[in-house]
Amino acid sequence: MPAAAGKPSRSASAITPSTVRGYHLLKIDGYSLTKGVPTGDKIKSGSFTLGGHRWHIGYYPNGLQPQYADYISLNLHLDSNVTAAVKAQHKFSFADEVMNLPPSLVSTTVHTYSSLLGWGPISFMKRADLEKSEHLKDDSFTNRCDILVIMDYRAEDLPEDTPAFVTVAPSDLHQHLADLLKTEKGADVVFEVGGHTFAAHRCVLAARSPVFSAELFGGMKEGDTAGVVRIDEMEAQVFKALLCFAYTDSLPVTEKEDEDVMCQHLLVAADRYNMERLKTICEERLCKYINGGSVTTILTLAEQHHCEGLKKACLSFLGSPANLRALLDSDGFDHLSRSCPSVIKNLIAMSALV
Repeated sequence: MPAAAGKPSRSASAITPSTVRGYHLLKIDGYSLTKGVPTGDKIKSGSFTLGGHRWHIGYYPNGLQPQYADYISLNLHLDSNVTAAVKAQHKFSFADEVMNLPPSLVSTTVHTYSSLLGWGPISFMKRADLEKSEHLKDDSFTNRCDILVIMDYRAEDLPEDTPAFVTVAPSDLHQHLADLLKTEKGADVVFEVGGHTFAAHRCVLAARSPVFSAELFGGMKEGDTAGVVRIDEMEAQVFKALLCFAYTDSLPVTEKEDEDVMCQHLLVAADRYNMERLKTICEERLCKYINGGSVTTILTLAEQHHCEGLKKACLSFLGSPANLRALLDSDGFDHLSRSCPSVIKNLIAMSALV
């Protein structure tokens, strides 16, 4: 009887490129003065080194070719003679669009550079569009060129596949804690807020907030095992949302039209109980609600509760002369003067520039 065929052997490998990544910022200062450069002529950036090679960016204020005379063209060039071709990817963007985050180069083309051949967007942006955009400020703009240089390729052996006998489910700890809050099983403290009572667990709250920890277990301990802790100056719905976050690290769903008001109250509560993550979540959401009608309230809130990011967002909104003038002429400015005199210096300095 013939022997059964054995299991075929298997091996695998992967080809992985070795790369070097970086970016160069090119500021065009005095943009209007470069508009007289003839089409096809470039202004060179300073040289920079990446991947062992010298590079520069070519800025063509009136396009690289006649058919693109209404555009700004940009090119990435090798800055010196090379004996072999260099393979790289690049992506041009405005620096204020990407800030400190690298844009994705996954979908960009790998180009081969030589001492004579550069690559870049020949129609990066129409000059007329740039001049109407927010990218051009004080007659200048900054461009960022992200570059990935491919140094070489290497082959690596891959381990044999291991059959997946066990599948690990995603964490459901937050759901278990939410159920614990909902059922009140094992609750050992009761809070009275705005005429409503909420049962909770001392250990959970103490783990989530140093203020709760001090109040429930420390020298500031409030209430006994069967006692009730009274919370003043807070609405019941706000405290309920605070508890939800303490147990699940997420906020309950709120009607869209009520989200800004709830976030204002929750920010105050988060600051009161030193729950920094909740506080920054509220800050981030409130940034979306800054407008002419709300900026006074939100700026006051940011100043009183030391929310630097939210304060900067408000001052950025007031950086518009129209928005600042509207505030200075409103009753909100008088309220701001009384409640937060420290921010008035900022506004006076800004108004001097209007």
